[in-house]
Amino acid sequence: MGPVYIKRSLEPVLRRAASEFPAVILTGPRQSGKTTLLLHLFGKRYGYVSLELPDVRAAAIDDPRAFLELHPPPVIFDELQYAPELLPYIKERIDANRQSKGQYLLTGSQNLLLMEKVSESLAGRAAILSLLPLSRREMEGKPGLSLPWEVQRRSALPEPVAYGKLWKRFLRGSYPELVAHPRRDAALWHASYIQTYLERDVRMLRQVGDLGRFQDFLRTLAARSAQLLNLADVARDLGVALNTVKAWLSVLEASFQVIVVRPYFVNVGKRLVKRPKVYFMDTGTLCQLAGLKDPEHAASGPMGGAIMETAVLSEIVKVLSHRGIRPQVHFWRTSTGTEVDFVVETPDGLVPIEVKVSATPRSAMAAGIRSFRKDLGERALPGYVIHPGDTRLPLGEGITALPYGLL
Repeated sequence: MGPVYIKRSLEPVLRRAASEFPAVILTGPRQSGKTTLLLHLFGKRYGYVSLELPDVRAAAIDDPRAFLELHPPPVIFDELQYAPELLPYIKERIDANRQSKGQYLLTGSQNLLLMEKVSESLAGRAAILSLLPLSRREMEGKPGLSLPWEVQRRSALPEPVAYGKLWKRFLRGSYPELVAHPRRDAALWHASYIQTYLERDVRMLRQVGDLGRFQDFLRTLAARSAQLLNLADVARDLGVALNTVKAWLSVLEASFQVIVVRPYFVNVGKRLVKRPKVYFMDTGTLCQLAGLKDPEHAASGPMGGAIMETAVLSEIVKVLSHRGIRPQVHFWRTSTGTEVDFVVETPDGLVPIEVKVSATPRSAMAAGIRSFRKDLGERALPGYVIHPGDTRLPLGEGITALPYGLL
């Protein structure tokens, strides 16, 4: 039996980009399915070269022109962060044949170094897209399904996911390998992933001398997930310099392991908090770092709210990213403590979202959204209270309680 392929919502975006640009750069975390997707869509017509192999990498760096001569377009260069020196020479070849589209398809799992080089070399010549782990829609075989506030795009209503099954899924996470192989040991996979990620990616990126201390930082971040983040406190707890902690956070963000959510600022005559919140991209990574092995413990323990918020945020970020859109998601919190978990910027206005760990939605859960809508006026769209149960319920004043499975 061949490998299981899970249809991705990025497919039409990727095809279009390859038909419009000379190069396409596909970024995203390790194991999110970048190579699988490119080979599925383009493998029959394109050459394929992995730059992760030391001898191939050496050949690319030692004599880039000869290397590109040996691997003419159309070609997929995988793991470009190992040989970013190729980029100026790829630019040279593109400029010699500017009319030809989709010549080079490039992947990379680190945004930081790669994007610096890309903006120097391929500005205007390359489409840059991100492939993240699987969205809930992709797991359920409905990759084109819209978000609830996009009524005009909605094709078919999904079914809510049963409560117990939902928390098992959160614990397992959304990396394609774990979804395609349900019998694989998820805890072992995540432990290996975190270790491999540390050894490969973190060593390549800057200012991570002590891997053990960096692992402590990861666990500390997991424990503070979904809370206002005070990096000075984190640095003090770990006994490292504040600049080190800032650099480590930028490494995690650049390698798509975390999402930094910043507060939404607007002049409404109220003092708003300025600190960001940090979420992990994958609920499975978060549960692994928090030491959670049991779905019931995850649901009812102190991390339940953070896991639920992580699931909601990552779903929104994945859906938008896989359309080629850069997600604009913030949170709202006034100095008096009035809060909305997420504020999604859309072309039509701001969608306020509260996330609750209780499966029984009540009107009082929407208090923050009501306050936000009052303060923001016409800019605020109808809001949602997302919960892990199966009840869809109007809460009045344009606010709907919605099961996570209908998000």
